[in-house]
Amino acid sequence: MSEPVQTGNALETKPKVVQEDGLWETIKVILQALVIALGVQTILFQPFTIPSGSMIPTLDIGDYIFVSKYSYGYSEYSVPYLPQVYKFLAGWSNGLLTYSTPFDPHFFDGRFFSSPPKRGDVAVFKLPTDGETDYVKRVIGLPGDTIQMKMGRLYINGEAVPRTLIQSVHYTDRFGKTEDVPTYNETLPGGVTHVIIQRDGDHGMLANTDVYHVPPDNYFMMGDNRDNSEDSRVPPSEGGPGYVPLKNFIGHVVVTWFSIRPEYSFWQFWKWPVSIRFERLFRAVH
Repeated sequence: MSEPVQTGNALETKPKVVQEDGLWETIKVILQALVIALGVQTILFQPFTIPSGSMIPTLDIGDYIFVSKYSYGYSEYSVPYLPQVYKFLAGWSNGLLTYSTPFDPHFFDGRFFSSPPKRGDVAVFKLPTDGETDYVKRVIGLPGDTIQMKMGRLYINGEAVPRTLIQSVHYTDRFGKTEDVPTYNETLPGGVTHVIIQRDGDHGMLANTDVYHVPPDNYFMMGDNRDNSEDSRVPPSEGGPGYVPLKNFIGHVVVTWFSIRPEYSFWQFWKWPVSIRFERLFRAVH
């Protein structure tokens, strides 16, 4: 008489164990995926979106990019929260361990595994004045360089940077006005050629500047949309970034993996057939 009851209990209990095991396995898979995603974003590649037109035509409003974080090494700005964890461990080690600790309190003052940015790189960095706002510009001046704009022409170390007129292209400004603007191929020292546009021709507000002397461990950054870019030509006292210290770099922009017209939302997936700019998908950024 007891066997059917026991059999019945076994049949009722077994699905419960299987269900609990299955739920735990699902949780573990999710946690593992989150850890992997966090590790990839922290150490390897971080996604960003482009909200402004300062890097047109290289990067456009609505582009989604991946930034290689290992290209320049790591700092307190490129590895969020790691400095806090490091300092906690350093304090714990110094307070509880009696032997000499390997922790260096100045470990995150600069960069580690550092590799300097190259002239012509498109890079994301933290705004030096607040350490929080993300900017994306092109590396134009290296430490020790002199930079100047004269009549719309870029001069590096006293030499005019060669440029070749390509064509005039249609450009829509932030007020919705569309006009034809000059477009050039510009070739930087070292051989990197990239496209710039000059909305105001050779007579924009930043077309004539003083000579900038790039300090050690700093870089001079500029946008490819030369007349619509708040870059190193604008000092911090006027709201710009000024020179950018090496430690503020987050990483090197490597690819545009998605792009959507700015009047649409990314989450409106049912409109993707008309909102996605397919010609900009998976484009290497140079």
